Amino acid sequence: MSGLLSAFFLVMIGVTILLQIAGRFLNFAFDATEVSGFCMAASTFLGLAYTLRANAHIRVTLMVGKLSAENKRRVETWCCGLGAAAFAYVSANAWLMAYDSFLFGDTSPGLMAVPFWIPQIGMALGASIMTIGFLDELFQTIGGRIPDFADAEAQAIDEELEAASLSMAGDAVGTGKAAIR
Repeated sequence: MSGLLSAFFLVMIGVTILLQIAGRFLNFAFDATEVSGFCMAASTFLGLAYTLRANAHIRVTLMVGKLSAENKRRVETWCCGLGAAAFAYVSANAWLMAYDSFLFGDTSPGLMAVPFWIPQIGMALGASIMTIGFLDELFQTIGGRIPDFADAEAQAIDEELEAASLSMAGDAVGTGKAAIR
């Protein structure tokens, strides 16, 4: 669901820019810079957990890949625990910031004067979902199961190896035919 919300806010960036372009032709002011910035923040934070689950975050696995299964599980547990703690801190403070903005009536300085708590909810919600994602991966790792991000990584490697072997088999067949002629 957070991935769909992230995609929605990406689309909204394009919509706001199209509205600004249309506004120039129709002589009305629309501040796409501010609104698209809010949409970008929401899209970024809401897409974090989806990206973790799909193993699309940048991970350095060069050293972890050389470890034994038990040590790999320890490192993954430590990394998931640290990620969960960091995002729990970020999400708690993001919710507090949104609440303070609501209490004080903070608004953006642009043409539209958007209440800051509205775009801050996207950031706080995305950070909270990422915390849950890290906790889920942490409990999977502690339970001895392969975390979803590692499983997605293994599937991607298998697909690459299969594509490479098919490509090499096709080249070998083509080379063999050329040698027969």
